[in-house]
Amino acid sequence: MVSNVLDPHHVKARVKPPFLVGPIHYSGKRIFDLVIAGLVTVFILSWLIPLVGLVIMLTSRGPAIFIQTRSGLHGRHFACYKFRTMHWSSSQGPFHQASKNDTRVTPVGRFLRRTNLDEMPQFLNVLLGQMSIVGPRPHPIQLDAQFWHSMPGYSHRYQVRPGITGLAQAQGCRGETSSTLKMKHRLMYDQFYIRKATLGLDTSICLHTLLSMLKGNTDAF
Repeated sequence: MVSNVLDPHHVKARVKPPFLVGPIHYSGKRIFDLVIAGLVTVFILSWLIPLVGLVIMLTSRGPAIFIQTRSGLHGRHFACYKFRTMHWSSSQGPFHQASKNDTRVTPVGRFLRRTNLDEMPQFLNVLLGQMSIVGPRPHPIQLDAQFWHSMPGYSHRYQVRPGITGLAQAQGCRGETSSTLKMKHRLMYDQFYIRKATLGLDTSICLHTLLSMLKGNTDAF
């Protein structure tokens, strides 16, 4: 069962060495998260959520916000918010990663995914303390169950809060993880970030992500 695989106490025992985040960086990162997420919520989400939400509901049936259970710090499950990008009937079915030219994705959803705007509601997860702005992306619990025992070092991702964006995404790791090789590639960047995380690196990743949003990411589908 997924819940047994991601037992928080089991995760804590597995992820401590050698990935230790210093208390000074941890505190500074949390302050950074709260300040940026607070500003984004007040000045952007306050009008973006109603506007995008209205467009989503006018063009396809279903709610504007899609809520999916994901794994966070120490493997604890939380409700992760996204703008809905798929037809509602499809998103309610069994878990299946989105693929290129996926017919479940709506035209509006395709634009939101390409510009990364579908992730914007996750700033609310940051304010709730469930996520960070930068960190390893939170995976659906079905992917965790698939790779937890089969991939050495996978549990290290749970030493830090998951991020809205991350080093792996800044390096082009987007789209579905359809193979073990793709997941290992992402994990390599996640582990590097956890070892080398600084506010300077976080800022660089944020700027890279912002540029990607403005240009449009063809690897996001």
